[in-house]
Order: sequence, then C-alpha cells, then structure tokens
Amino acid sequence: MSHKFSATVQNRDDVSYVKLAGVIDEDNELANLVDRIPRGTSVIDLGEIERINSCGVRDWVNWLSRLEGQGTRVVLVECSPAIVAQINLVNNFTGNGTVKSFFVPYFCPECDEEKVLLVETAEMGPPPHEPPMCRCDECDQVMDFDDMPDSYFAFLSNSRRYSEGDRVTGVMRNLGRNDQPEKARVRSRVSSPAIAPMQKVPSLGGRQPSPTRPPIPPAYGAPMAPPGGAPSRGSGRMPPGSGMAPLSSLGGSPNPSPLGGLPPLGPGITPPRRSRANQTIYALVAVLFIAIGVLCYLLLTR
Repeated sequence: MSHKFSATVQNRDDVSYVKLAGVIDEDNELANLVDRIPRGTSVIDLGEIERINSCGVRDWVNWLSRLEGQGTRVVLVECSPAIVAQINLVNNFTGNGTVKSFFVPYFCPECDEEKVLLVETAEMGPPPHEPPMCRCDECDQVMDFDDMPDSYFAFLSNSRRYSEGDRVTGVMRNLGRNDQPEKARVRSRVSSPAIAPMQKVPSLGGRQPSPTRPPIPPAYGAPMAPPGGAPSRGSGRMPPGSGMAPLSSLGGSPNPSPLGGLPPLGPGITPPRRSRANQTIYALVAVLFIAIGVLCYLLLTR
C-alpha cells in the first residue's frame, strides 16, 4: 500500500462509503471529495490512516465542516490509533459526527508483535474504560495494551451514540469490504517505512510509549538506540552501544583538552581516540626530548 494519501468513494442511495488511507498532510485531496459525497449519511473508514500532521488536521476539520454544511451526517469507523490520538487532542476533530468503531493497540512481549483490535464504541460501556482482552495469533498469550487506558479512551466519555449501527455495518459489508468482518477484527499494526520512526526511549515500568504519542527526549549523556536497532520491549533498557551523534553535528563544539582529546560526554560515551598521525608526532617529540637530554649530559660530563 502506498503511504501517500488515497481515497475512494462509493455511493448507494443516501449512504456513501469513503475509504481513506495513507498520510493526511498538506498534500491531501480532501477538498476534492466534497462534490463526490451526497447528502445523507457518510461512512468514513479511517482504518488505514497511518499519520496526520497539523496541516492535515486543519484541512480535515474544514472538510468535515463543509460536509455537515451540505447536510451530510458523518460516521467514523475503524479509526486507527493515529486518528484516536487526534480525537483526544483536538476538541472538534469529529465535528458533529460519531465514532462507531476504532482500533485498540496491543503488544505481545513474548513474540515482539504489535496488533490492533477492532472495537465497537457501543461495546465499551460506561467509564472507567478498560481495554478488551486480546490474544496473540502466534503464541495465544494475552497481549499487553500498548497505551494508557485513561488517555486513549478519554474520547468515549463525550462520544455520541449512533443508533443506526446495523445499517452502517451492512453498508460497509456491501460496499467497502469483501472479507468477513470477524477476520478483520485483529490485524497487524500499520507501519510505514516511508515515515521516519519515532525514537523509542525507556518509560516507567519498562514499557515503551505508544507511537501515537510524541517521544520523550532522553537526558543528556544517556545512551540511545543505535541506528537500525530497536530497544528491547519490557526491559526498560537500551541495547549496548551509543547511537548519539557527535556534538559537532548538532551545531556545538566540545572544549578540547590540552592534549587534543575530548572529555567524556556521559555514561557509556567515550571520547574518540587520537589518530595515528597524532600519535606519531607525540612519539617523535618524545624522542627529540630524549636526544637533547642525552646530548646535554654528555657535554656536562666532559
């Protein structure tokens, strides 16, 4: 699947099925979809949205306002974790629409696998909301919820209930989906190699923060994950070695010592070794001082 924005629209009677996928950023084409969506009910499938930035949020909110202005009722289905994060952050992200279903992220510490479980909003019940149990497809162990329940399910407290759930499900089955709904309830978490992954750092309890949340910068001098590597889940420790870039690449210049070496930058980070050319120069200078000393001794003992 392409990681850029893509959209398909299918209409049947007064119901339209809109499938969005990829990344919603400044290059989205949401404005071009308004004329293709008639009045009535619009079911917007967001299960394959991987990321949405600030420009995408602005265009998304304006797009929903235009749809609602022309008399379209919006129903959001299969909201990805990236969309759920924005629903919790932006007050009017759903406009006057409702969230019928959304994906919940899970992680298996045994298999190191990430999955998402499709959950109906109506099944969550009153607060406090707890994540449903999800088993790993590989080892059949109960998976860990990969976020914080209080923050991830916060939008449910103000979410509107949709009374035409069966009708929307039928539209999705007839227009948008060819497979069985039960088979799609658990699937691998969407990841995009075209998007730079967020830095994973240790968190309390050895868990890693969800990719839907901004990363927490580590303290200066703390070892980071090497390029191409990933920290081990559940251990709360980074693998050996330091992937931290030198200070010169960050616009700074460390204070050199009198001998030309660099002071230690922090735990686990050692200064670079002197080059062979520098070592040769130091050896020649030492030999020269020794020769001068021997010469002076011979002159004084005559």
